[in-house]
Amino acid sequence: MKKNMGSADRIIRVIIAAIIGFLYFSGTITGTVGVILLALSVVFVLTSLVSFCPLYAPLGISTCAVKDKK
Repeated sequence: MKKNMGSADRIIRVIIAAIIGFLYFSGTITGTVGVILLALSVVFVLTSLVSFCPLYAPLGISTCAVKDKK
């Protein structure tokens, strides 16, 4: 897997996942919507840890910084 997520993208995903997790466990988000959002937050954390988003690959998106080749 080639990395396709930059630092800012990874940090934003972790922050969103933390907010969703807090809202779910505090009881603000409940039911089916809560479970779906909790699953999405787990995916956000996992993709942030490996720096690879499977949805970015087929779309050709990369938020990584471009390295200069000399």
